[in-house]
Amino acid sequence: MEDAGESTRGCENISDSEEDRCSENDFGTSKLGTKEFWDDAYQKELETFNDIGDVGEIWFGEESMSRVLRWMDKANIPENAAILDIGTGNGAFLVELAKHGYKNLTGIDYSPASVELARSVLQAENLTDVTVKEMDFLSCPKELKGFDVCIDKGTFDAISLNPVNTNEGKRQYVQALKDVLKDNGFFVITSCNWTKEQLLDRFSEGFEFVQELSTPTFQFGGKTGNSVAALIFKRVH
Repeated sequence: MEDAGESTRGCENISDSEEDRCSENDFGTSKLGTKEFWDDAYQKELETFNDIGDVGEIWFGEESMSRVLRWMDKANIPENAAILDIGTGNGAFLVELAKHGYKNLTGIDYSPASVELARSVLQAENLTDVTVKEMDFLSCPKELKGFDVCIDKGTFDAISLNPVNTNEGKRQYVQALKDVLKDNGFFVITSCNWTKEQLLDRFSEGFEFVQELSTPTFQFGGKTGNSVAALIFKRVH
């Protein structure tokens, strides 16, 4: 059974066949890949936060943040490491990173409502030193670079579901990631649409696989699988 704390809202089921892993058309597109969907979703969450102080859904649940923080502890990521939260949403992970002691945090999102919500959530926590920018990662400016750690919880999933220029969007994402990460910097990705094998294939150029983080499992038809994939890569040349 899936861990109840592991939210996979917006995930699309995909095949794990060898052919599908290598295909440019990995799975069908969805409104969940559109900016309009997320603008509307975060505008509603912003209004809810302003009304009752509820930050909204934590993408993939709190455990998804805890497992990344545990890895960062074991990897001895320094408190002054430059960390980028790609597609920050409501900023919940930025809050947890700041509370964990990390001091050089940046979150980006292409939704204006997301950025306003994240800033409001951070302000409510008295975390005023965290940077949040309205920015599309696929066309981020060249000054966004030099990060030690980049974290993605569902953003690459959403880009992969975009009905417009889907394959180009995936290629742009990989290139943008190469541009913003320092040499030997780490990329931490949590995905419910991609398997470990597919992620290894997608990030095979310019990245070195470091490790897989433990995620919830399920059993079906006598086989065991993972409902979510969480992998660590290192930027290499």
